[in-house]
Amino acid sequence: MKVLITGASGLLGQALQESFKDKGYEMLLASRKEPEDDRHIQWSIEGGFTDPEKLEGVDVVVHLAGENVSGLRWTDEKKKAIHDSRVLGTRNVVDAISKLKKKPKTFIASSAIGFYGERGDEEVVESSAAGDNFLAGVCKEWEAESRRAEDAGIRTVLLRTGIVLSKDGGALATMLLPFKMGVGGVVGSGKQWMSWISLDDEIAIINYCIENENIRGAVNAVAPNPVTNLEFTKTLGEVLYRPTFLPLPEFAVSMIFGEMGDALLLASTKVIPKRLEDAGFEFKYPELKPAIEHAVR
Repeated sequence: MKVLITGASGLLGQALQESFKDKGYEMLLASRKEPEDDRHIQWSIEGGFTDPEKLEGVDVVVHLAGENVSGLRWTDEKKKAIHDSRVLGTRNVVDAISKLKKKPKTFIASSAIGFYGERGDEEVVESSAAGDNFLAGVCKEWEAESRRAEDAGIRTVLLRTGIVLSKDGGALATMLLPFKMGVGGVVGSGKQWMSWISLDDEIAIINYCIENENIRGAVNAVAPNPVTNLEFTKTLGEVLYRPTFLPLPEFAVSMIFGEMGDALLLASTKVIPKRLEDAGFEFKYPELKPAIEHAVR
């Protein structure tokens, strides 16, 4: 099998490469850099693929590329980069693969649980409506571009991913230093729900979606046991043997991080992986503590 990966140098992309290598898949890796060899193809968010004929013969496309949403405040420039990297970038990928003489069988398109926005204690599944904040709006446009691949006859999976647990990147990596220094604590009220996934299970889900042709449309890539921020904080402290008594009040989050803090740190999203559960997918790390222990090992 031949697989194209965009965003191959990121946290998920690198782990996915290892998994595909173990399976014996042939890989084509897309990046902005000049191609080093036949395994690479040049691609940009604005311009698409410089050599699209190299895509002929690709069986599966895994599209992971996108601007990092975390960091400090979302300036207008940052929000434009977040939007364009996902919406325009996906448009360029779908345009290219839709024009191939032999189209790929499967398109795995990255999305995020940000699709659901702020939901309080409501349990949301794949059929739940989208939210109404900035990230939810981006996700709706992002997925609309991805669904155009389905219109072109390519089986399309929209992977709505939660917080990926890894010490090498993402939210957990950012948390580790303050927690190890003993200055970690609850964010805001601590009652907001966090929907997470182990890196191993995220990679397993991508492979499962590739291998099971009956899966298409939105898939919540989260563990079946979401937790509150308070539960997450206590569990991380236990695993690291560190205190967790220094809270970050809601007003401080809003003052320091602005809209980004409200969307990523204070929003409550309790997401259930209904489609994966109904399909019989077995999570390696369904519970938080073993997942964090494995992630920081």
